[in-house]
Amino acid sequence: MFKPNVTVACVVQAEGKFLLVDEIIHGKLTLNQPAGHLEANETLIAAARRELFEETGIDAAPQFFMGLHQWQAPDETAFLRFCFVIDLPEMMATAPQDSDISGCRWLSAEEIFSSTQLRSPLVAESIRLYQQTARYPLEVLGNYNV
Repeated sequence: MFKPNVTVACVVQAEGKFLLVDEIIHGKLTLNQPAGHLEANETLIAAARRELFEETGIDAAPQFFMGLHQWQAPDETAFLRFCFVIDLPEMMATAPQDSDISGCRWLSAEEIFSSTQLRSPLVAESIRLYQQTARYPLEVLGNYNV
């Protein structure tokens, strides 16, 4: 039975820079937005906030829904990735709580677009989408069970 992985990601922006996390995947350093899997009995918005805190130590709520991407990884794993926007007034210090995150960094869009260390093409695509000012109210994501 086909069951895609449901994930959430946060495009966190402050002072024209974007917050990415350092992850070691298969022994290689990769860069990603704060992101992770939806857990049982959790809303998409709650998952995004939890993942942001676990991976960066920043406690902030998503302000907007930006988009949904369907993606198949090179190993044929299927993903549905819900992406959220968090605009902060200033760059904040980070303190990852998740042992899988080795650090965080604030980068410009150009630095992200030119990086060869992106975990997936969705990292750059999310920044492009952010730059196009795609913003939807969180209410477009209905939750009828919680």
